[in-house]
Amino acid sequence: MNNDKIKIQFLGAAGTVTGSKFLVTAFGKKILIDCGLFQGLKELRQLNWQPLAVSAKTIDIVLLTHAHLDHTGYLPLLVKHGFKGTINGTSPTLQIAEIILKDSAKIQEEDAIRANKFHYSKHKPALPLYGLPEVENTLPLFQQQPLNEWIGINEHIRYRFRYNGHIIGATFIELQIGDKTIVFSGDIGREIDPLLYPPEKPEKADVLFIEATYGNRLHPAEPAINSLEQLINRCAARNGTIIIPSFSVERTQLLMY
Repeated sequence: MNNDKIKIQFLGAAGTVTGSKFLVTAFGKKILIDCGLFQGLKELRQLNWQPLAVSAKTIDIVLLTHAHLDHTGYLPLLVKHGFKGTINGTSPTLQIAEIILKDSAKIQEEDAIRANKFHYSKHKPALPLYGLPEVENTLPLFQQQPLNEWIGINEHIRYRFRYNGHIIGATFIELQIGDKTIVFSGDIGREIDPLLYPPEKPEKADVLFIEATYGNRLHPAEPAINSLEQLINRCAARNGTIIIPSFSVERTQLLMY
């Protein structure tokens, strides 16, 4: 490939909303935007066991939009398979990612132990996708970066993180390659959020890669708090018990607020 050509590969989050991995190749550098696990149905989770379309050893740098598992959960495997570069994100993103990755490893190790104990896996023995040792090998590669400051990768490529709402530390990424600007949206926050500021917006982009998790539906105009209030009142009137599972990062504090 000519150095002035830009190549972008979708290694995940294409045809599904999880497993975010976008590989940008230009001017002799391979840049991975996000490094997430596939989640959901078994057919999707099995994709995590398949090798990447490129060698991890050839990737120079990872840029993280935010810390959710479908954007960071593959990092220990990337390092296990030979990645030696830096993993870059905002300070909150890296702090939350450490917690999430350790939790992910613990759950996978426990699931493997349970599968072997009760013999419900066809694999003998069942193994975790990765464990705590792989996470510990990943953390030294974390490199904290500020918001709104251009950071050079080489003389032709630079990037910066921009505030994006969604969760604490979340960003969209502006990647300048030569005279072109490519924007990766990450997961976009809402304009009205009780805990977070509205997301910033890029001033320009030659190419925009934007998430479409809710691209096929509209959110109800009625605030969610009204629906929650009705549900709680109805349950209380029946002397019932309310159980609210907070399955994802930042759901608990939103409910508490």
